[in-house]
Amino acid sequence: MTEKFYVEILGMRRKFDFLRSGRRIGFYLEVGPGQFIEVFQKSDRDVSYSSALTHFCLQVNDIQATSHHLRKHHIDHQPPKLGTDQSWQIWCSDPDGIAIEFHQYTSNSSQVTGKDCQVNW
Repeated sequence: MTEKFYVEILGMRRKFDFLRSGRRIGFYLEVGPGQFIEVFQKSDRDVSYSSALTHFCLQVNDIQATSHHLRKHHIDHQPPKLGTDQSWQIWCSDPDGIAIEFHQYTSNSSQVTGKDCQVNW
């Protein structure tokens, strides 16, 4: 139903799928050039907050500079790591506890290649 709404009704394009053990558990929708919405099956994620929004992602040009900026402002975050989608990422939380993911794409990123992303989490 969600995919139909965004793809068939709003005209977005499914860029790639998230797969676990050969089963699709989510997908990326391309909103516009370099802009995406990440969608996961609700039953597959532990949503323990009252908000329907569990996280959002922002694209950055320099993941190391972003990490430095967060550190400078005393924002706790994980060090940059290469995600299963082959994009560099950093995670932190906003003051309300909403997770924020920062992405720096690589030439191998699923967001660039459109290749499915095999997850292990």
